[in-house]
Amino acid sequence: MKMIVTGGAGFIGSNLADRLLADGHDVVAVDDLSTGTRANLERALGSPAFRFEQIDITTPDLVALVGEVQPEVIFHLAAQVDVRVSVADPLNDARLNILGTINVCEAARQAGVRKVVFTSSGGTIYGSPSPLPADETVPVNPLSPYAVGKVAGEFYLAAYLEMYGLDWTSLAFGNVYGPRQNPHGEAGVVAIFGTAMLEGRPTKIYGDGTATRDYVFIDDAVEAFVLAAGGGGGRRLNIGSGIEMSVLELHRIVAAAAGAPDEPVLAPGRTGELQAISLDATAARAELGWDPTTDFVTGVRRTVEWIRSTLG
Repeated sequence: MKMIVTGGAGFIGSNLADRLLADGHDVVAVDDLSTGTRANLERALGSPAFRFEQIDITTPDLVALVGEVQPEVIFHLAAQVDVRVSVADPLNDARLNILGTINVCEAARQAGVRKVVFTSSGGTIYGSPSPLPADETVPVNPLSPYAVGKVAGEFYLAAYLEMYGLDWTSLAFGNVYGPRQNPHGEAGVVAIFGTAMLEGRPTKIYGDGTATRDYVFIDDAVEAFVLAAGGGGGRRLNIGSGIEMSVLELHRIVAAAAGAPDEPVLAPGRTGELQAISLDATAARAELGWDPTTDFVTGVRRTVEWIRSTLG
C-alpha cells in the first residue's frame, strides 16, 4: 500500500517510516525539517520504496502531493510538539497544529484517502483527571494551546468523517521515548537527561520532581500506528502503560543506565505543565490488539545505549 507520513523526518515519524518500509509498503515522508532531520531518514533513503518531500503541511504543496501520490493512509505526525513553545507562541502553534491538520484533512478528502491516523496527546488533552489512569470517557480538558490544538484536530477529523466519510483514528499517546529522540529541545526528558549525564553535565528538574507521566517506548508507539491503519476507526484510543512514573524516579533509572550520579538540580515549575497523568489503554487492546511490550527500564537502557553511540 501507499502511505504518507507527515513529520516523517522526526523522531517518531522516521521510526514509523522504517517500519512501514519493512512491512512492504511504499512510503512518502513529508517534513519541513524545522525539527526533523535527514539523518533520521538515513535507513529509509536507501529503499527504492521511499521518497522524501520537504513541505510545510500548511501549504497547497501538501494538497498537490497527496493528490499525486494517492495514498491509502496518511499518518499525520507533523506538529509543533512542545507545550512550553505553545504557551510562548500560541499563534504559530495553532497555525501548525490546527490549520496544518485541516490542510491534511482537505488533502485527504480531495484525493480519496481511506484513512487518516492522527497523533494526539494523552498526556495533555485530559488536563489533570482523577482518578488515574484516565480512559477515553474522561472529558477533555486542555490546559495549554498545544492541548487545545490536539483536541481541535480530533473535532475536525470527526467532522470530515460525518461530511465526507473520511475514516480516522486518533492515538492519544503518553510520553514517547527512545532512539532518535532529540535531546536539544524541551520535549523528550529521557533523551535530555541521558545526553547530559553521558556528557557529564548537570541535569535539571522543574518543580519538586513528584510530577508523573506515562511513558511509551518508540517500538510500541510505532506498533500502535501500524495497527491503527486497519482498526479503531472513528475514535480516539489511548496509547500508554497505565503506570505513573515520577520525574525523580525517571531520573534515577536514567542515571543507573548511564552510570552517572543521581543528583538533579531542582528549579521552579513551568506554566502549562500538568502534575500527574497515566493512560488506560484497555480500548486499544480491544480495538487494535495493542499492548506495550517494552518495560521502562529496558527502554531507557536501549535509549541510553543509542545516545552513547551518537556521542562517539
